[in-house]
Amino acid sequence: MQKVCVIGGSRYFGKLLVKRLLAAGHQVTVINRGSLRPPSGVEHLVVDRNDEAALKAALGDRTFDVVVDQVCYTPVQAAIAARAFAGRTPRYVMTSTIEVYDPATAALPAVAPGTPVPEESVDPATWPVTTELPWHDGAYLDAHYAEGKRQAEAVLTRAGGFAFASVRSAHVLGGGAQEFTGRLAHYVERLARGEEIAVHAQALPTAFIHYEELADLLLWAAAAEFTGPVNACSDGPLDVYGLASLIAAQAGREPVYRVVRAGGEASPFSFDRHYAMSNARAKGLGFPFSRSTDWLPGAVAEATAALTAEPSPTA
Repeated sequence: MQKVCVIGGSRYFGKLLVKRLLAAGHQVTVINRGSLRPPSGVEHLVVDRNDEAALKAALGDRTFDVVVDQVCYTPVQAAIAARAFAGRTPRYVMTSTIEVYDPATAALPAVAPGTPVPEESVDPATWPVTTELPWHDGAYLDAHYAEGKRQAEAVLTRAGGFAFASVRSAHVLGGGAQEFTGRLAHYVERLARGEEIAVHAQALPTAFIHYEELADLLLWAAAAEFTGPVNACSDGPLDVYGLASLIAAQAGREPVYRVVRAGGEASPFSFDRHYAMSNARAKGLGFPFSRSTDWLPGAVAEATAALTAEPSPTA
């Protein structure tokens, strides 16, 4: 049994992670602002992680075997966490994102077209950090999400108060209505109606992962000993045409595409830039991945059922 602290953990794969930890017999503490209560058997600390004094007061003299941070978005949040948890835990795992590799948001080392991006393309040990930027501003943070994650990883990598690992998640799908971004539902609904999907002329592939697989990987990472970033994605990257074709076939439809002009806004997961990830490091460390096409039909069925179950706007 381990003492595990989860920061966030109130929805989607974070909520599932908490359930997985409990099922594995771990002692779990969840820290969030109290919008949702965790399951029975979980210690719940209601505090704003952005308030360093309040966070330290809420933690008291607690110590943990590992901290899993689901909601660290900025270098300022990372610095607060580094100070608050130094000496309280020997291991800190942060959930990061595929967006750190988006070449539209940072100058990154060139990768040959079609080559899955490895972790070393973004090295948190050398990535520049600027805490003076307006990270507290919601609009600024939304516009600089990828950079916030890159800098948060950098701060925690250099903190030195614990061993640090980051899990760079691919685009997460599955779970029906739990998939709160609505990106898969966008395709399911439009394709079922025979509506156009806006795509780039030469759409490039990206990577995906099922929310249950990501929860399992985070559970594995919490108990592992590796440090540094690992990419978390199912085998088999897909471009928007492959994704739409799979969904359309399940609906008994033919997809209808509308090609956007260069630089134009397209549907979710249509990318004119390549940043499908390599999962070779996680595999080498012992985590087995599924294939995207193994679980996507089930995820599509869940999204379809969730849309069907929604009340009409006039109800």
